[in-house]
Amino acid sequence: MNRDLTRGPVMGSMLAFAVPMILGDLLQQCYNVADTLIVGRYLGKNALAAVGSSFTLMTFLTSILLGLCMGSGAVFSIRFGQRDGDGLREGAHAAFALIAAITLGLNLLAFACLDGIRAFLRVPDEVWPMMREYLAVIFCGIAATFLYNYFASFLRAVGNSVAPLVFLAVSALVNIGLDLWFVLGLKRGAAGAAEATVIAQYLSGAGIAAYTLAKHPGLRPGGGRFRLRWGRVREIAGFSILTCVQQSVMNLGILLVQGLVNSFGPTVMAAFAAAVKIDAFAYMPVQDFGNAFSTFIAQNYGAGEEGRIRAGLRGAVAVCMAFCLAVSALVWVFAAPLMGLFVEAGETATILEGVRYLRIEGAFYCGIGCLFLLYGLYRALGRPGMSVVLTVISLGTRVALAYLLCAIPAVGVVGIWWSVPIGWALADAAGLGYYRARRGRLLAWEGVPGQKNAPAAQNGERKG
Repeated sequence: MNRDLTRGPVMGSMLAFAVPMILGDLLQQCYNVADTLIVGRYLGKNALAAVGSSFTLMTFLTSILLGLCMGSGAVFSIRFGQRDGDGLREGAHAAFALIAAITLGLNLLAFACLDGIRAFLRVPDEVWPMMREYLAVIFCGIAATFLYNYFASFLRAVGNSVAPLVFLAVSALVNIGLDLWFVLGLKRGAAGAAEATVIAQYLSGAGIAAYTLAKHPGLRPGGGRFRLRWGRVREIAGFSILTCVQQSVMNLGILLVQGLVNSFGPTVMAAFAAAVKIDAFAYMPVQDFGNAFSTFIAQNYGAGEEGRIRAGLRGAVAVCMAFCLAVSALVWVFAAPLMGLFVEAGETATILEGVRYLRIEGAFYCGIGCLFLLYGLYRALGRPGMSVVLTVISLGTRVALAYLLCAIPAVGVVGIWWSVPIGWALADAAGLGYYRARRGRLLAWEGVPGQKNAPAAQNGERKG
């Protein structure tokens, strides 16, 4: 079912659209978390470190595709808000061709650079064999990641956030079942966990592609309806490449920090691997709420509904901050039991380090919540470059401080943990300052790059 976010109760519409997205991405996290939990509990600390470091690398690689899909989705949402069916269809064709070509190049590059990853991430000798084995399989799932995220972005742009949830739910259950079978039953080790994940990824990617093409026949090739217009390609590139840069810069910073963490040895690596999964689950809902908020803003921006945009901003900030405060309290209180899910009770040093990480990061989830809203706002208003600026501030601060602080003997690895909330705070200050200074101009319609048509609502052409 497609949801028109330009009508109905502002927060009711936004939350009804956001909830399936939140549930869907929590399920998507189950892919790697299932690997991490099963590997950590049954294959040991070194295997946990191998899979955890692989997760950080894969997050960086897939963030490139995710950014391209998210940027394209912003254009789709604006076209949907304008009731421009031809523009929506042609934009979808252009986005598919562009992102598919980039996916192919990224996949080839990942395999070509496989053996160079060890030096870049400073992986210890005792961890690398399992990590290489895991990565050699998991790279095969990059194309599946493209399929799922492209079609999910299209469906969400036209207001359907339920279908992506359904396909993820099925594939997540398959992933967990195959993980148990391959790792415990077939004794295939870390490679078995990767094989389970890749199979589940292709299940969700192929399934959502078939569903979308069945529901939206205009997206299918053939019949004279598939048109690859270079003007549309440039339009999509203008939005999606900057969003891709924002996502990839963010995750490149995390990847650089992963290399620093690895230099402290397997215990800290394992603690970081487990704590990052808990961290991701804790703030994933507010990240997805930021994406739903972005779709809401983009549809209403395309429709010229400035009043709904302002009301949505106020409501989204209130909901986001309330959620972050509640989750911060929960993570602070239950940090040790949460670490115990991933790490055996006897690994006390690993658990203590993970608890220290979670209590530092978890106390400041309001900072990352505000940042996700700012990313979504600027992407929806046709200012993806501002999202890049905020990411550079946040991650640049994080990486610089992490390397500086951990070099101080009295601070050590704790400096890496503290660098994160400091980066969030500086980026939030910059993003809010820019919005306050340019608020009137930001909300005034200036069109999608390369387009001259104003939204139908402003021309008196809005149809019921």
